[in-house]
Amino acid sequence: MSAARREFHTPLPFPPTEVRAWHERPGAFQRLLPPWESVEVVEQVGTVGEGDRLVMRMAPGVLWEAVHHPIPEGFVDEMARGPLSSWRHAHRFIEDGNGGTVIHDEIEFAPAIAGLGVDARLPTMFAFRRRRLLEDLARHAGKPKLRVVLAGASGLLGTQLAAFLLTGGHEVVQLVRRDPGPGQFRWNPAAGELDPAALEGADALISLSGENVGEGSWTAARKQALVDSRLQVTGLLSRTLAACKSPPAVWLSASAVGVYGNTGENAATEASPRGAGFLAELCERWEAAAVAPAGTRRVLLRFGVVLSARGGALAKMLTPFRFGVGGPIGGGRQFFPWVAIEDAIYAMHHALFDPALVGPVNVVAPAETRQAEFATALGSALSRPAFAPLPAPVVRGLFGQMGEEVLLAGQRVRPTQLAPRFRWALPDLDACLRWELGLGFASDSA
Repeated sequence: MSAARREFHTPLPFPPTEVRAWHERPGAFQRLLPPWESVEVVEQVGTVGEGDRLVMRMAPGVLWEAVHHPIPEGFVDEMARGPLSSWRHAHRFIEDGNGGTVIHDEIEFAPAIAGLGVDARLPTMFAFRRRRLLEDLARHAGKPKLRVVLAGASGLLGTQLAAFLLTGGHEVVQLVRRDPGPGQFRWNPAAGELDPAALEGADALISLSGENVGEGSWTAARKQALVDSRLQVTGLLSRTLAACKSPPAVWLSASAVGVYGNTGENAATEASPRGAGFLAELCERWEAAAVAPAGTRRVLLRFGVVLSARGGALAKMLTPFRFGVGGPIGGGRQFFPWVAIEDAIYAMHHALFDPALVGPVNVVAPAETRQAEFATALGSALSRPAFAPLPAPVVRGLFGQMGEEVLLAGQRVRPTQLAPRFRWALPDLDACLRWELGLGFASDSA
């Protein structure tokens, strides 16, 4: 049976020891997996040491198990089971003579006919990986290593944040509701249970917990669940911090731009007052529950709509837009405050180290975008029309108050606190959508 062989060379301006260490840490696979790939990690044992393995679900009923082995200049992963007859991928980290690194990837797989599908994806994947590595390594360069306690690590944003921090060499301690494993502490927000030892002596605390406000209609029970998921968590963290002898130096606590209500044409900054409505009141109470002790810098992260092809609002929109039935919601004139998931992660990382960031911080892209403009951009990225609107009366009939406040209301939000100090990786909407969807990549890893 014939086999195919492919090579890619990825230059990076970072030393081989640093680049290799990044790949050998937990979280590397999550950071290197493109967001448009429908791959789910089923099990992971170790990282890239001898016999370490990774089991992935490539499609319903299709598993891929990779087993790793070290080699002098890097490591190898081989397919132990999966859809191909064989797969062997050698990763070598070679010094380029100027203090930088060339990652030499050599892939052999069989049968060769499978290359018809593989070849179409590999160049785009390696172009993505180079850009991801350049950005991540640059953000970590020169930063001290921290011990970070993370609440909400299993969510869309928390999963990628944990992977980013781990690959940068930080220690991430996860708060979990199940029996804890290594690097985890069990807590029970509903019962008010958390051992202060989880936070004692940590450098930072990041809390991202909270049920999705855009899921389902806002019945009385649903509203209470939204309140409880935020206030129980945040209140428990506040009380536990107060009990610490040596609390974290910084606490990043999630909030949302919904605190401004429907701003219409008025621009909201961090100094703007709370708006009207359930969501605005919820955000205000959420932020008020985050009480930091003396010596702990508190940052309230007011997130816009986090765009990721893996989940959230963007993932929900993809199916109707791909079928050509997407379009603006309501009149489309309302502002749509978005942020790329990468910039949401990088903004949190930046906030860990920037002592000037205190109190509310708007985490949104600098470009102001209306809902109709977003729909047009998404349709263009997918090469599909975007003229099938979801009329306001239909939104109200289907979703009630949730539809009114989440879908029809708009927030014209400006990132006043971030703007002077933070560098966005994806400030442009078209570039963000193409990055998330794997479109328009030029292979610069030839």
